[in-house]
Amino acid sequence: MRFVRITIISAEKPERDNLNKELQYLGESLGLFSERDKDKSCFRIFIVLVKALKTQTKLTSDEIAEQTNLSRGTVIHHLTRLMDAGIVVSQKNYYMLAVDNIEELVELAKKNILKTLENLKNIAKNIDKKLELK
Repeated sequence: MRFVRITIISAEKPERDNLNKELQYLGESLGLFSERDKDKSCFRIFIVLVKALKTQTKLTSDEIAEQTNLSRGTVIHHLTRLMDAGIVVSQKNYYMLAVDNIEELVELAKKNILKTLENLKNIAKNIDKKLELK
């Protein structure tokens, strides 16, 4: 499993013991929720998928739409974005988070960020060599 798109946003860390704010902080820091999402649709979908982790339940887009009071089109739009980010997987029209817990999600992001940075470093080294900068 790997992220297709990696976005890290430095945000102010929320107070502890406020689960909702901590989940928002996590999602915003990973670039999952945009400022354009005024009604927090993507966040609401993410929360439904996090809750489904506890019971290892796979959900259809219709079930997610019903639980979030969003249109199926809106749900599909955000699920596609979350799948593009490597956060959500789809199996036969059922959706779930790509990990078993939230810590694993962060570790997955970390692993992919480090791999990307190593690739960037190697390319930079090659460019420096070609330009005779090193």
